[in-house]
Amino acid sequence: MDWTNKILRPLIATLAFTLLTACSISYKFNGASIDYSQVKTIQIADFPNRANYVWGPMANMFNNELKDMFASHTKLSQVKRNGDLKIEGEITRYEQYNKSVSSEGYSAQTELSMTVNVRFTNNKNHTEDFEQTFTAKSTYETTQSLNSVQEELVSQMIEEICDQIFNATVANW
Repeated sequence: MDWTNKILRPLIATLAFTLLTACSISYKFNGASIDYSQVKTIQIADFPNRANYVWGPMANMFNNELKDMFASHTKLSQVKRNGDLKIEGEITRYEQYNKSVSSEGYSAQTELSMTVNVRFTNNKNHTEDFEQTFTAKSTYETTQSLNSVQEELVSQMIEEICDQIFNATVANW
């Protein structure tokens, strides 16, 4: 018992301390898989709203979210021209339609959708270039007016589309 207090406890404490300080594991889950020795800059053009139905703040909200996403999840410098990566496009659709009907025969839910066309150019590896559309949808109860839910739903759709664009361009999943 006496040897336990003098030898074993200090030995266990020393081993525990050594294990805790010697082993450090670091994970980074931002999703980007970019070779920063090759790719240093990104050019993100403003996406105009070319949809038939236009909600004024949507284009600015989208452009800010897309640029913020790349700024916060990558080490790429954003430039106005001649970027190693280039993202451009336009908002092509913003529409709503009835999604479900109640037992009385009236619309119960309305679905709001947003579609963005994206052209991606990788000036360091043109085999990764693409043009693709990305869509997000959100549903709201017809008892609510579009004006009362529009900002929240559009924000959710913009975030989803920006995630899709990020994953398609630099995540390589």
